[in-house]
Amino acid sequence: MNELKAQPQVPQRFAEQLQDCRNNLFRKAYCYVKNEHEALEIVSEATYKGYLAFGRMKTPQYFETWMTRIVINTAIDHLNRNKRVTYMEDHSQSYAGDEHAVPLEEKLDLYQALDRLLPEEKAYIILKFFEDLRFKDMADILELPENTVKTRFYRIIGKLKAHLKDGEVEGI
Repeated sequence: MNELKAQPQVPQRFAEQLQDCRNNLFRKAYCYVKNEHEALEIVSEATYKGYLAFGRMKTPQYFETWMTRIVINTAIDHLNRNKRVTYMEDHSQSYAGDEHAVPLEEKLDLYQALDRLLPEEKAYIILKFFEDLRFKDMADILELPENTVKTRFYRIIGKLKAHLKDGEVEGI
């Protein structure tokens, strides 16, 4: 009987928690596809997946971390389904956080270098530089040990440096 009473609250709790983090989820999806409509599509699909699995979530206080993981996986799946599509960056809107006044040319170099990374590798850069997360938080989202995250992150940074060796983007 108690379970039946709790059921109607699940959609409301899910909606409230999603409302708190929806902009962050959209920014993460946008970093992958650089297209507003596709980012919305990814967030919608991830929201549906999250809603279906919400009852099985063990730690409700990590809702945003859990949804971020779902968005990342959905974005990677989306990119894998649409590998033949080339994405154009929309410069009219800025969805990324404050980037400490990096000049536009350097931003373009960084975004072009990001496009050369595998979708799985982009997650490390997006979580670290766009979301400013600690390695521990990244490990929680990626469901990996913290040292594995650090190792992969620094390997990916080396890859980015190779792509940016002429660009000299500050902070990388």
